[in-house]
Parts: sequence; C-alpha cells; structure tokens
Amino acid sequence: MVKSGEAVKEIVRTEIVMDEFRIRGEGMSLDRLRKIKKGLRKLHTLELMAQTIYRFQLGGDDSELNRHLIVAMCNEMTHYQDFQVKLCEYGWRPSCLRWTYWIVGFCFGFFSKIFGKKMMLRTGIWTETLAVKGYGELLEEVDWDDETCKIIERNWADEKVHVARWKYLLQTCNR
Repeated sequence: MVKSGEAVKEIVRTEIVMDEFRIRGEGMSLDRLRKIKKGLRKLHTLELMAQTIYRFQLGGDDSELNRHLIVAMCNEMTHYQDFQVKLCEYGWRPSCLRWTYWIVGFCFGFFSKIFGKKMMLRTGIWTETLAVKGYGELLEEVDWDDETCKIIERNWADEKVHVARWKYLLQTCNR
C-alpha cells in the first residue's frame, strides 16, 4: 500500500519498465538453478489456481464481494505473469502439468460459489493461507537472485493482504 496524502492506495498491478527484463542464470550452479526452476514453476502453477478460483467465484451481480474478487483475480494474474516472465528470463517453460491446477482452481471456485458467500470466503482464506506459507518456505529454501526475490517478497505481501481481506469480509458476513 502506498500513502497518497491522507488516502491509502492499494497497488493491484505494479509497473514494469524495459530495463527490468534480462536474461538470468549465467554463472549459477546447476543445483541452484534446479531449485529456482522448481520454485518458479510451483509459484506459477499456484497463481494459476488462485486466479481460476476467483474467476469461478465471480457472480453476475454488482456486489462489493464481486469487486473484491475482481481485484484479487487481477492481482493473482499479475503474480502469474511475474513468474511466467521469470521462467522465460531463465530460459525455461512453465510446467506441462499446470492445467491440473486450472482444474483444481475451477473446482474450488465453482463449488465454493454453490455453497455461498461464507464458503467462498473460507476457501479464499484457506488457499491464501497456504500461499503465504508456501511463499515463506520458498523464500527460505531457495537462493533467489535479488530481483526475483524482491518480486516474490512483494507477491507474498499481497497474499497476506488477501488473507486479511477475506477474514474481514467473513467477519462482517457473520454480523
């Protein structure tokens, strides 16, 4: 979040400039590269699942929940793109099994929507809490390059905001 005067602006999609793109991995050990590749693929596929959950939770009404789902979906799409770019910068491709995460995301999103607003919010809390844990573990386990590490830390912070948002909306739902 960035303060602008007295208002607080939440950044959903960050700016990227041409100079931020580069070919990565030169001079790194094969073991380090293997861990980075595995970590980037994991993050990429999990972000696909997250954006798919939100896409299939969206309804046709003009509710505040739908607005939050659209924002979350957009933010997750940005994370997905971040990791797609990093995979390409290293010369790698996404996992060929990522479609399975799309199916899981569809199931979580579609079926939680059928069970109502509270289940949608609980699903969001559960999945985002797992994401926060997963990001933390990958930050500990992998020796990332500095630029990639900054992106992962920023996206990790976004996931923490998502957990807080869904928890707040669930509490207001129970009143």
